[in-house]
Amino acid sequence: KRYEEALALYHKRKFAETLKIVDELKAAAPAWKKSFLLEAYVRREQCEFVKEFNLLTKLLPQLPLKTPEDKSLAADALSLFGSVNRILGNAAESVESFKLSAGFEGGGVKACNEISNALFAANSSEQFTAENFQALHAEYKKYLADIEPYPRRAYNHERIRIGFMSADFQWHAVMSWSWALFNELDRKKFAVCCYSNVKQPDRVTNHLSKTADIWRDISSLSDAEAAHLIRDDEIDILFDLSGHTADNRLRVAAYRPARIQISGIGYMNSTGLDAVDYFLTDKYCAGDAAYFTEKLLILPHSHICYEPPIKKLEPAAEPPCVKNGFVTFGSFNQFGKVTDSILRAWQRILNAVPSSRLILKHKIFKTADGREFVSGRLKACGVDAARVDMRPYSANHLAEYADVDIALDTYPYTGGVTTCEALYMGVPVISLYGDRHGTRFGLSILANIGLPELAAATYDDYVQRATALAGDADLLRLLRKNLRGMMRRSQLMDAQGYVREVEAAFVKILNEV
Repeated sequence: KRYEEALALYHKRKFAETLKIVDELKAAAPAWKKSFLLEAYVRREQCEFVKEFNLLTKLLPQLPLKTPEDKSLAADALSLFGSVNRILGNAAESVESFKLSAGFEGGGVKACNEISNALFAANSSEQFTAENFQALHAEYKKYLADIEPYPRRAYNHERIRIGFMSADFQWHAVMSWSWALFNELDRKKFAVCCYSNVKQPDRVTNHLSKTADIWRDISSLSDAEAAHLIRDDEIDILFDLSGHTADNRLRVAAYRPARIQISGIGYMNSTGLDAVDYFLTDKYCAGDAAYFTEKLLILPHSHICYEPPIKKLEPAAEPPCVKNGFVTFGSFNQFGKVTDSILRAWQRILNAVPSSRLILKHKIFKTADGREFVSGRLKACGVDAARVDMRPYSANHLAEYADVDIALDTYPYTGGVTTCEALYMGVPVISLYGDRHGTRFGLSILANIGLPELAAATYDDYVQRATALAGDADLLRLLRKNLRGMMRRSQLMDAQGYVREVEAAFVKILNEV
């Protein structure tokens, strides 16, 4: 009964009261591990990631594995451990935890979700090769044994029916890149059908539900039911916008309910599903096709179209180095994307630019434990933490670009919307790119706005370009003044031009079948 009280308080976000009962339960029944796991959930919600990590590190070896309930509890704990490792930047450990969690789940939806989590985490690791990703895709497909795909069926509609499937039809980064598709698609030629797995609808959800030709809420439907619904709607092209991200419905796509199925925009890598035919990319992002089970659908310019969330907030009049007398670098990317290799590159940049500073911004910096943990990683990579300003997440983060002269991208999981936001606020971005699609977002964004020289193919080049730009105050002033205009005039924000290219791609793949 006391545990149920604590759980109810947790769901009401009354975390202090929850922890008070949890402490009582831990003292009274230390062998009963559900209360320890509930504490881990509370620590996560409070952004106390180091406390969560330490708690789970002690808890996992103590978990019994005799009964199905024991294994379910272990699966939950390992999933949490995978998540916190990803947040702390431990990609390899994160992948292994999620794989173990999937094994304890035994199969079905939950197991697929855990392998999706593993695949997502793997994108932050430089060590993961195409073969490593293929092995994880094979692991995912093991848990699709219960699914029998529909035979491919062609239709002859007056308008081509495009079905968009996503968990992110809401105020979300994915909408910043796909908004044009819902507003500029030629409705005389195409019908827009949305299959929404949104858990918490908002005004964006409401807008899309009113503008779509067909709107289906599939959040409460089983995979088989959702697939049957899409099949009955006679969808010509089903466009999965989630990939292996949170709350995805890739198991629905595995049924192959539509004539042609494609993925992209919301996820930076292959789905690994035989039932998905194409992956949307562009000539800059495409990279090595060996990472994909899908055929690459390559657009001639950008595979995304940026829609800024806040248009009235203007960039600062001048870069801060003008008044400060020193250059400030910044990275507002999720800290889990920050590898030791990138930290060592940042150390070289800071050492090469006298008196320069670095601003990092992420929810991990909300707590003293988080700041101490990051300081330890900085020190281990030779970065002087005294030169680093650690700022927690805030709703007005765009305004804080007024404090940044040059943004430094992460690698191999590069910034996407974060890069667009920095550029939109007049801050140039130095990006590093590799051979797979997900590492090349910075290159694509910069090339599309006319600044490919800010993208580097090696760490040495990355350091050189950052230090060279830091030494050119006149160029920083010019970029601060003109970057937003360059973006607006570019392929990156040309909604109509972008959608015409996507429409042509849709017609092309229909003719190929």
